[in-house]
Amino acid sequence: MEPDGPIPRTWSVGSGSGLHYGSFVNSLSSLTPKEEEKEKPAISPRRAYIAVAVLCYINLLNYMERYTIAGVLPNIQKFFDISDSISALIQTVFICSFLLLAPLFGYLGDRYNRKYIMIGGISVWLATAAGSSFVTQSQFWLLMLLRAMVGVGEASYSTIAPTIIGDLFVGSKRSVMICVFYLFIPIGSGLGYVTGAGVATLTGDWRWALRVTPILGAVGLVLLFFLCPNPPRGAAETHGEGVTGESTYLEDIKYLLKTRSYVWSSLGVTATAFLTGALAFWTPTLLSRARVSQGLQPACIKEPCNPIDSYIFGAVTVVTGILGGSLGSVLSRRFRDKFPNADPLICAIGLLGSAPCLFASLFVASSSIAATYVFIFFGEILISLNWAVMADILLYVVIPTRRATAEALQISVCHLLGDAGSPYLVGAISDAIQQSKPDWTFRSLKYSLLLCPTVGLLGGLFFIMTSRYITEDREAATQLVGGVPPPQPQGPTSEPPIELSNGNKSNDANNLSVKT
Repeated sequence: MEPDGPIPRTWSVGSGSGLHYGSFVNSLSSLTPKEEEKEKPAISPRRAYIAVAVLCYINLLNYMERYTIAGVLPNIQKFFDISDSISALIQTVFICSFLLLAPLFGYLGDRYNRKYIMIGGISVWLATAAGSSFVTQSQFWLLMLLRAMVGVGEASYSTIAPTIIGDLFVGSKRSVMICVFYLFIPIGSGLGYVTGAGVATLTGDWRWALRVTPILGAVGLVLLFFLCPNPPRGAAETHGEGVTGESTYLEDIKYLLKTRSYVWSSLGVTATAFLTGALAFWTPTLLSRARVSQGLQPACIKEPCNPIDSYIFGAVTVVTGILGGSLGSVLSRRFRDKFPNADPLICAIGLLGSAPCLFASLFVASSSIAATYVFIFFGEILISLNWAVMADILLYVVIPTRRATAEALQISVCHLLGDAGSPYLVGAISDAIQQSKPDWTFRSLKYSLLLCPTVGLLGGLFFIMTSRYITEDREAATQLVGGVPPPQPQGPTSEPPIELSNGNKSNDANNLSVKT
């Protein structure tokens, strides 16, 4: 794989892991191109919007595929005759491969052609997703293996796609585009439940549900190849010129760990992934068991099982995702100028406010399905405030040449400590309760899910900590990309120089560096 070719008049950020490069503001400002000298954007606005539309379409399919399994989970349990904890492993192996491969794609995404990386990864995703629909009753191990391989494609896409949007737009336009992109997480998740349950009911075979997204994904792959560009990194911030950087992977990690708002917000994202992963996987099954415990429907003995709760929960997820995601983005754009730390506070309010709603939904499930959905509705709206805002935080506190690595590291941590284990942990607790209380099929799952809002409260505290540092980190990243290093306190330093380059390394006259 060849690295991206040199781009004329490219700002090159030094490889230092820190942000303090000295106080040579005047001399560096004189090297910045004047307004009339700046090049036009590398990507036209029309092409940029088309690219975002393609990326949103694939993101929709990404999350549809991820939650189709949850929409037909009761059928899968009956087909393979597996317990709650074993069935949760289907999601766990997928997430584990996803998080293990994300750092690799983050490294590649900061150094090579991002479009070709996504095309290769998505091709693997489509092939293995389609292959998992042909397993037989004695091949549960094969289903697990193929689900793990699906993570290859999704890791490449989820890591790189947001960074391309970050290089196509800046400021409020970027916030809007990121909001639209991340709205397709709940929309795709909800459609995954609905599509999975609907196709399984229509065909009488849950495996047909797994064949829908590969077919639609083939269309997305063609659109990606022809319509999505690979913009210069940092193109939006530098008027199409782009930013390049020469650094090792270890230096990138050190830089990210020193960006405190990135660290704390990543912990908040992890808590969000934990609770949403468990709730998304288990809520339709919980509500189905609640109906049985209330005598509203008979227990599922043979597939296909009653899909009503997959339909309803899927629809609720779509609506709340659109409402919550849009509201979070509007609040962010309205208050960010007045309150620079508004974004993490919005995320904190969303998680802290969702906790009592989720607690209430679990306890009323034993008596009223309608009331349960009301509390789930408001809880999901509050959680959905975070989707676009969390992503926007990463894009503006991390410099362009390290965004793919930042996305990858955040994905790895949030899935490793979040939704990779939360569905299995909830299922394992449920199984443990059922061992002592065999007739508690519904209540065992209900009590195990109490873990989720508890973790949500912890996530709210993480975002409050993020709000303490985000203003400083955002200003540092903005100044560095603009060619003006942030001020450094007086005293000795061991940081390397920041280098401004026009892309021609062979010409010493054109290589200017400012030593600290």
